[in-house]
Amino acid sequence: MSDLKYEAAGLVGARVLGALFLTTTVRRSGVEHYERFRSTDRPVVFVTWHGQLLPLVHVHRRQGIVVLVSEHGDGEYITRVMERLGFSTVRGSSTRGGTKGLRGLLRAAKAGHDLALTPDGPRGPAGVFKPGALAVARLTGAPVIPIAMGASSAWRVGSWDGFLVPKPGSRISIEYLPPRFVPRDAARGDLERIAEEIGRALNECTARLSPAGREPSEERGS
Repeated sequence: MSDLKYEAAGLVGARVLGALFLTTTVRRSGVEHYERFRSTDRPVVFVTWHGQLLPLVHVHRRQGIVVLVSEHGDGEYITRVMERLGFSTVRGSSTRGGTKGLRGLLRAAKAGHDLALTPDGPRGPAGVFKPGALAVARLTGAPVIPIAMGASSAWRVGSWDGFLVPKPGSRISIEYLPPRFVPRDAARGDLERIAEEIGRALNECTARLSPAGREPSEERGS
């Protein structure tokens, strides 16, 4: 019965998201930062804040991206929705369950799949980049592509991450930052420095994103 419950939640969740984003306008900039790697079949590691995940799940659906999903209670619901939208999932985290999650991500990267992580998850603090999230990039040499977003109008869920749900008809701005590479011989201090730099860049970009910004490609209901 529980599996049926999760399956139903996945189906309903995917359909609700599809209906919501039919009315939104998405503007993206910096897509060249990851498309140049895709053109050579080189996987990348997308990183974004947990609270900004929803619009990115819609925009990158059915692209074969492998997502790290927490083993905490609501992780199974998230997994079913993501799989309905064409993602593959690995259960674990960059902290608890990290070894299991890391092994799955390494296998996916070796098979040529792009990866997606939320480096402030699964429990926060929100907007703080945990250096453990860089482990897969260090071990594979895959570039890290940070993604920031903002919406002209949105609801905020009362959770630790202030999970953002764009309102119907809102304008969503997404920016892909330049790739960052993590040296294979990076020490713990190096990882902490890189994580702090990426986190700061993500927060600064999130703060300035607005519909009045520059005019990247526009996609309605895409």
